[in-house]
Amino acid sequence: MIPQAAQLLLALVLAAGSSDVGIREVKARHEQSLLSTPGVVSVGIGLAPDGEQAIMVGTSSDPAALRDKLPDTLEGYPVIVQHTGTIKAQ
Repeated sequence: MIPQAAQLLLALVLAAGSSDVGIREVKARHEQSLLSTPGVVSVGIGLAPDGEQAIMVGTSSDPAALRDKLPDTLEGYPVIVQHTGTIKAQ
């Protein structure tokens, strides 16, 4: 039998991990669609200003010009649009 404190700790660890899996799945489901938007050069996972997990979208130009072409949220996660510039593999 597992002590009650250990059960609680295990439940917290599993719950925290499931939210990571959730946002990764959301990113995977929407990544190709986001990247097909002209000017979008990257899609990742990061933190919103409030500290919550967010889908991060990098653009090659002014993000304000793309804001109306991109969603504000995806499946409950905020979408943060940032100018990253062109990304080149090295």
